Amino acid sequence: MQKRTYIFSLLFLSLWGMVVAQEKDNIGTETVTVVKPYSPTVSDAFKIKSSPSLNDSIVLQKKKIAYSIFSVPVASTFTPAKGKASTVKKTPPPTLYNSYASVGLGNFNNALVDFYTSREFNRGEDLLDFGLTHNSSRGDLDSTPLDTDFYNTKLDASYAKKDRYMDWGASVGLQHQLYNWYGIENGVYSDDLVATMDETQNYFNAEAKAHMNMEDSYFKNGNILLRRFWDATESAENRVVVQPTLELPITEELITISAKLDYVSGNFKNASLNNTTNTGEINYGHFQAGVSPSLLILRDDLTLNLGANFVYGMDTENSDGNFYIYPAVTASYRLLDENVIAYGGIEGQLKQNSYHDFVDENPYVSPTLDVLPTDQQYEGYVGLKGQLTSNIGYNLKGSYMAENRKPLFYLNPINTFRDDEKSYYYGNSFQVFYDDVKTLGIFGEINVDVNRNFSLGINAEFYDYDTETDNPAWNLPSIKGSLFMDYQINDQWYMGANLFYVGERDDLVAQAIENGQPSDFPATIVTLDGFFDANAHLGYRFNEQLSIFVKASNISNNNYQRWANFRVQGFQALAGVSYKFDF
Repeated sequence: MQKRTYIFSLLFLSLWGMVVAQEKDNIGTETVTVVKPYSPTVSDAFKIKSSPSLNDSIVLQKKKIAYSIFSVPVASTFTPAKGKASTVKKTPPPTLYNSYASVGLGNFNNALVDFYTSREFNRGEDLLDFGLTHNSSRGDLDSTPLDTDFYNTKLDASYAKKDRYMDWGASVGLQHQLYNWYGIENGVYSDDLVATMDETQNYFNAEAKAHMNMEDSYFKNGNILLRRFWDATESAENRVVVQPTLELPITEELITISAKLDYVSGNFKNASLNNTTNTGEINYGHFQAGVSPSLLILRDDLTLNLGANFVYGMDTENSDGNFYIYPAVTASYRLLDENVIAYGGIEGQLKQNSYHDFVDENPYVSPTLDVLPTDQQYEGYVGLKGQLTSNIGYNLKGSYMAENRKPLFYLNPINTFRDDEKSYYYGNSFQVFYDDVKTLGIFGEINVDVNRNFSLGINAEFYDYDTETDNPAWNLPSIKGSLFMDYQINDQWYMGANLFYVGERDDLVAQAIENGQPSDFPATIVTLDGFFDANAHLGYRFNEQLSIFVKASNISNNNYQRWANFRVQGFQALAGVSYKFDF
């Protein structure tokens, strides 16, 4: 008991001491910092009621509608079928045939033959072509006592090969033409003299061509021509033309350098008909070496080609040479996209003339010509072209050209002092006269595509000539015009027409005098009437291979003079058949 009393007393005294100590001792203040990571939260947004309360004096009450469905069971026998996608009907591609043949016959014993075939090898990389054309007439004209037969036959063969970066080809051609110097009117010469005349001329041509085009190369392309041309009077001509082209890109521009080597030579066994004696022969030879650098500039709607043509021309027969410089500048600018395009330029060239080219233009020339190159000093032109509407195109052009030694055709003088083998000295053949001519020209055309099956075009040309000799520009018309039309009537029928007009031309009729100069020959200027010619054709296709056609020429039946004293055949009709096939 005493021990317990002692323990309680000790605890009491201890607690009392602690209370007294807290009252008297200051233990100071402490700052407690509670660190807690920041974790923000997003509270819900306050949503505005989608149906606001209406505060209106009149509130419409919705009327309750009571309805009921009266269902009646219906027996159905419908069985759904599987759906099938509808396909687009494709137009079958046209069948292509590699061969074509056409034959036609008409009045005046006119005949037309056309054949062509093409063969591909090595998946189209190699191509071999053959072609044969023949056009002839054996009819006579009532206006002349001489034969008026003609025919033109041409055979071509070519080979072409295409690679990835290059394509090249070569071709050979043979041609035979027959014409008659029939430009003598009835009653001019006696029947006995006419019976002794040999008015037939034959032309022969053999040529070979080659070309090469390259991609991703400075050498862009090249062309070579080799030609041999001769006739039945022992006249002959050779020609060689080589034309390489280089392209050099510099920054954003393109520089093109074109070169040309052109050589022509030939001889005529007969002297000019201005001489009353057929002594001596005519020899000619001309060589040209030229280079034409040009810079092509493309700027948005502007296309500008700045260049020049440097040519050295040499007369190899007379060892006489000259150096020529010609402009070569062209430009075009789109004023209104494709609707209005302005274009213009000024260009010149030394044009190489040849017996072959003269015959192509006028087959009734005599084999007694002087062949000289034409110095086309410049041709300046400006124009507008474009689309009036989506299916109407137009082109307007004005030009002015200055040429030295421009070849003009007019009749040879009647030279009965001559007794050449062929009868071309009765004023029934043409010679070439060179004159310095300045020509002002205006040209206009309109092309209309009425629809996919019908197209129409019309053009007109007006010229004014100023010659150095004050002579007329022999056999050059001051006005020309033409109209053409093509119409695919339906899948079987098709037709077309071509109408053209050539205005008046001037020619010279002269009589040779012995020991006289051509300027002293009695001569008269004659004016040839302008002429209008209309041609049309109509065809019918039985199928993709077989078709027939009819062609009508000179529908107006006008025996006009294309050249002085050379009248054409009247109305001509020709019918034929065409056939496509695989050969």
